[in-house]
This record gives sequence, structure tokens and C-alpha cells, in this order.
Amino acid sequence: MPGKFEIKSGKSGKVHFNLKASNGQIILTSESYNDRKGAERGIESVRKNAANDGRFERKTAKDGSPYFVLKASNGEPIGKSEMYKTVKSMENGIASVGKNAPDAPIVDAAAK
Repeated sequence: MPGKFEIKSGKSGKVHFNLKASNGQIILTSESYNDRKGAERGIESVRKNAANDGRFERKTAKDGSPYFVLKASNGEPIGKSEMYKTVKSMENGIASVGKNAPDAPIVDAAAK
């Protein structure tokens, strides 16, 4: 089973998406968008930028947990990862975005 983009609506009416790996684990969560079209544009940006390692900003949370932020060509954040226990796990997460994003179908969980 391939990975997938899952679009969801929040209580505020904003929309975001998650990129899930084939095992169902969330590997990237987007920023919030005003509508589904915005989320779809964000997904296209993930697809375009996922293969470019330079678009991934590696960061460390206050508690020392590594995570990453995927940025568009204009430097704006598209989404960020969950917190990882190790740098190696974070790097595996980055590789998973690169592997899953290009061909992942879009599933609209907001319509449920």
C-alpha cells in the first residue's frame, strides 16, 4: 500500500493535510489553509520539493527531540514532521517524505 495525503478540516473551518507513510504513520503535517484548494496547492508544493534535500530544515525542539520542516522554494514552511527520538529516525522520516510524496493519492477525510 502506498503512502497518501489525507486532507482534514479543523474545528475552525481551516483545512490541513497529513502525508502518511504506507504503514499509516504521519510523516508530515501541513500548515493550515483557508480551503481545500489551498491544501491541494500545498500538496503539489510538497510533491515538487520533497526530492530536494536542501528544502528540509533539520531542527531540534526544546526537549532535544529532532524534527524537520519542509520549505517551499520561497522559504515558506509547507509542513513539519512529528518529533523523533533520534537524528537517524528523523533522517528516515525525510527519506520517507521523498519516497511517498511524489505519487501519493489524495484522500479527503474532511468530507467524512
